[in-house]
Amino acid sequence: MNHYSQHVFHTAYSVLRDAKEAEDASQEVFIQVYKALPQYRSEGFKTWITRITLNKAIDMKRKLSRKPPEQLPGEHDEVLDKLPSRDEDVVSLLIHKERREELREKIEQLPDNHREIITAFYLDEKNYEQIATELNVTVKTVESKLYRARQWIRKSWKEEEWK
Repeated sequence: MNHYSQHVFHTAYSVLRDAKEAEDASQEVFIQVYKALPQYRSEGFKTWITRITLNKAIDMKRKLSRKPPEQLPGEHDEVLDKLPSRDEDVVSLLIHKERREELREKIEQLPDNHREIITAFYLDEKNYEQIATELNVTVKTVESKLYRARQWIRKSWKEEEWK
């Protein structure tokens, strides 16, 4: 629930456009998910829970359309102000991208023998086996090359430059 609650709420809200109704739908979704777990076939949990959420939200929207409107105009504006913002996600992505670019520039200054192994491991996020295959060396060689590259960085760069 903790992992998917925001996703479920945002999905329900995108259909219902009402925070209270989206909260109600979210609660019903998690009850339905709990009941339906034995039938779940391990085929993309997020997709499965999104489908359940959309179906639940559409059902609720149909029920709401049959009721006379009780909301005053302008109430939606207040709800939108209270919705959780995703700006933090955008900011953290930008910061991560900026740090990654700074790191890439620093790595370009490394000696050739260290640059290749550091780039493969930290920027390309390859594991030891993948690097060993690409470089046609053993995993132990990859480990020792990474060790030597890290030692060179610790010795050659100021601490604030590599942390």
